[in-house]
Amino acid sequence: QVQLVESGGGLVQAGGSLRLSCVASVRTFSSYAMAWFRQAPGKDRECVAAISWSGSTAYTDSVKGRFTISRDNAKNTVYLQMNSLKSEDTAVYFCAAVKSGSYYYTENGYDYWGRGTQVNVSS
Repeated sequence: QVQLVESGGGLVQAGGSLRLSCVASVRTFSSYAMAWFRQAPGKDRECVAAISWSGSTAYTDSVKGRFTISRDNAKNTVYLQMNSLKSEDTAVYFCAAVKSGSYYYTENGYDYWGRGTQVNVSS
């Protein structure tokens, strides 16, 4: 069973930055594609960024140029660096994993989920 634990959320002013981390309890972290999703109140969960086992990345249009997903396989950790934050980035952010070479853009592509970390951006 894979466990994912997110950290790094909090309250930040618009224009500020946060870095989210997700640590995976798994032996072969490098075999997993990882992603960050977010869910704002009253909205569907959406994929913000994803990274394959080899380091290929993808982003939803609203965060391109502001967010960066990365991974450190030696630390079993995936990161989401969030810069130039906006009020519309306020949401619970979830880490997700699937044992696959490729990433997916939808929730049903992932088998394992963290509990989420809250990000609040004040305008």
